[in-house]
Amino acid sequence: MGKKGLIDYKIFIPALLIVIAISIPFAMYEAKSLELLNSIFDSIVTSFTWGYLWYGIILVVAGLYLSFSKYGKVVLGDPKEKPRFSLFEYSSILIAMGLGSTIMRTGMLQWTSVANDPPAGVEAGSPEAILWGNAYSMFLWGFQVFAIFVLIAPAMGYILHVRKRPLMRVSEACRSLFGDKFSDGIGGKIFDILFLVSILSGAAVTLGLGAPIVTYNLAHLMNIEITFTLTLIVTIVWVFLFSLSAYAGIEKGIKRLSTLNMYLAGALGLFIIFAGPGIFILNYFSDSVSFLISNYINLSLSTDSVHEGGMSHVQSNTVFFFAYSATWAMLHGVFAAKISRGRTVKEMILTYFLAPTLISWIATGILGGLGVYQYLNKDMNILKLVQNEERMAAIPEILSTLPLGWLAITLFMIVALIFLTTTLDSTTYTVAAYTSTRDMSKFEPPKTLRIIIAAIITVVALVLMRIGGLPPLEVVSGLMGLPIIVIQFILIWAAIKMMNEDKAFKYNIRK
Repeated sequence: MGKKGLIDYKIFIPALLIVIAISIPFAMYEAKSLELLNSIFDSIVTSFTWGYLWYGIILVVAGLYLSFSKYGKVVLGDPKEKPRFSLFEYSSILIAMGLGSTIMRTGMLQWTSVANDPPAGVEAGSPEAILWGNAYSMFLWGFQVFAIFVLIAPAMGYILHVRKRPLMRVSEACRSLFGDKFSDGIGGKIFDILFLVSILSGAAVTLGLGAPIVTYNLAHLMNIEITFTLTLIVTIVWVFLFSLSAYAGIEKGIKRLSTLNMYLAGALGLFIIFAGPGIFILNYFSDSVSFLISNYINLSLSTDSVHEGGMSHVQSNTVFFFAYSATWAMLHGVFAAKISRGRTVKEMILTYFLAPTLISWIATGILGGLGVYQYLNKDMNILKLVQNEERMAAIPEILSTLPLGWLAITLFMIVALIFLTTTLDSTTYTVAAYTSTRDMSKFEPPKTLRIIIAAIITVVALVLMRIGGLPPLEVVSGLMGLPIIVIQFILIWAAIKMMNEDKAFKYNIRK
């Protein structure tokens, strides 16, 4: 089969054209576009705050039901087959895909947004506001978000590894519900194009937001100015590393990079604890976990409906984050399904619930604890830096206060760059698998296709970073979550229906 036959242009080209068509007017009229989109999003937040909060809770309950009911023991593949990856490798890949690059960008400073705009009745900048900040950072990377990420995976994994369907697509998973006419017709195409639009736009945003993690630290370390040329160089290095990883394949690429980075991230965390204010960090971590557990229901469901002055950052950002996470749910679910051959439904869901949550809480505790310590004890006006939109500049400033600060910055950059590489690799792997015409139950997506997709995403991101348009596209990514939520619930229904039809809980289980 020629290279042209490896990709389904009927869904890829329309999705790419839609992303470009959306991006052009945003780039030309960034300020007006952002104002319009934010007003639309604010209206949705005002009307459906309660809905997004319950959406997260419902998916956690659905995940627990699928895990501990008869469906949880269903094996995604041959029951006699061993899982493709060890539990550590599997968890590392999910962590690298699920939160790695973002936690490096937000972990040290997410608390500041809450400290500046705390819940009703709490004074900004107070000790209570700071405790709310780190507890909220942990809450964001908790059970609701990872339930959003993983709950389409049972349906996608089932069609791929059990029913051995050649195409790993949402339209294929819906076949048991809506029939051949829908899946093979315009309805299925719309679902598949919607998936690709959400992923391509989200990937461009992630690339654009991810590069400054490295550029700001590199500029600080080398005492040079931050320019678009520096961003371009960092991005080229990033894409080069990805290309090597893509060429090596998932076993030697994503798996090895993900497991290596878990050790490097662990080394960075231990360095910060032992070289920095370790006792304070451990105490603050304990306080944050205690505060989170005590206020978990409040964070999960509170809308501040009876308080004057509108919602605080906690309420408005939770809705945005859940909506933005819904956009990424398709990517995470399809990728998790692809790498979960040999795992039970229960193992897949609970690993995604627990492993990324645990690591995100530890990372937030260490990075956030270091940021809070510098704020409280070193007279570093971090809250003002963040208010002035200099968030990325604060990270190297904080790291440089450690003994051997240059080493901390260097290690931070390496870990961030590898996480960014595995994120891009996982994204392009998923898009390539989704658009490929190869039988995905038997083959891997073509390496050349993954590199082509990475090049397209990179060009879109760099153009938007250069001429403007990235912030509006980020809001669009959040808005894309609305239709994705509907598809999520359809696919949960599809997974249960397929397992019931096949009586998989009797015949496709480990003996």
